Amino acid sequence: MQSRRGPLKSAVPSNVVSPVRRCSRTACGRPAVATLTYVYADSTAVLGPLATYAEPHCYDLCAEHSERLTAPRGWEVVRLLDASAPARPSGDDLEALANAVREAARPQQRAAEAGGGARSADPMEVARRGHLRVLRSPDN
Repeated sequence: MQSRRGPLKSAVPSNVVSPVRRCSRTACGRPAVATLTYVYADSTAVLGPLATYAEPHCYDLCAEHSERLTAPRGWEVVRLLDASAPARPSGDDLEALANAVREAARPQQRAAEAGGGARSADPMEVARRGHLRVLRSPDN
């Protein structure tokens, strides 16, 4: 027995459906870059890289909405890093940079260097050029 309607047709024309997954937030049409899931037993929201395929009870978010994500009071947000994404500077990186700037700005060290004073007390230091130091290898 053959159907009178012919071959089955899609309800939505294929040229309208985009292969790019979009942000799940209402009225946001930006491409999704992260997937949000909830672990209700642990009161935790987990935000990780975009899942390979869309799953029920998971929410795809764009970059803006994933950065601004907050959880209800008492919940924890766990952000899993994407290994392929460029690493952001950490607090340690910023602290090291601030320490290097402070060291370079110390006037008493510059005055001692300009006067041709004695070398640094650090036995590992070989030479200085401005705020940069050349150090010996610990093996030598």
